[in-house]
Amino acid sequence: MPLGPALRIIHTVTDTPERWTQATVYPDMWVDPDKDPRNSDGAAPDGELATLQEFLRDYRHTLRMKCEGLTPEQLARRSVPPSTMSLLGLVRHLAEVERDWRNWILPDDPAPRLYGGRDSDFDGALAEPELVESAFADLAREQAATDAALAEHPDPGARVVHHGTAPGAVRELWVHRVEEYARHCGHADLLRERIDGRVGQ
Repeated sequence: MPLGPALRIIHTVTDTPERWTQATVYPDMWVDPDKDPRNSDGAAPDGELATLQEFLRDYRHTLRMKCEGLTPEQLARRSVPPSTMSLLGLVRHLAEVERDWRNWILPDDPAPRLYGGRDSDFDGALAEPELVESAFADLAREQAATDAALAEHPDPGARVVHHGTAPGAVRELWVHRVEEYARHCGHADLLRERIDGRVGQ
């Protein structure tokens, strides 16, 4: 009885990178503990405000770590259509929202948008060295300015946040910042893995 048609083995070329990590101690980490700026051997933060500050600081470190070692072209690489998300877009977006959060505390003197209209933070994330440098400078400046504004209100229960019709507590702004960075660090995990295969917390 004759055999059926021979099976064809098709070899395809793919640009999907192989997964890898620099960590050797814990293979699911980004780097080893002694090189991780997020790790602390000291006591856990004492109190609500210190806890919020530490979580925010660690997420900020994570975002920068996910961007390290990449070219402008890689930083500006989009995820999957129709999304316009990129690592560079995330950096610009977070600079924009840091400024917006500051406006919640200072509504009578609002700072203008950094990058123009809606979605321009992502749409304008182009693979240009000068644009990359300015995006990281913008983020550092806006983070510092919002940190300074919040430092004037050390009580998380103080109602000085104006977003909507009724004033909210400073706590709301802190939690929202942590949530925003955490959400986008999840995006950054996937974007970085798609760019060069590097994985880790």
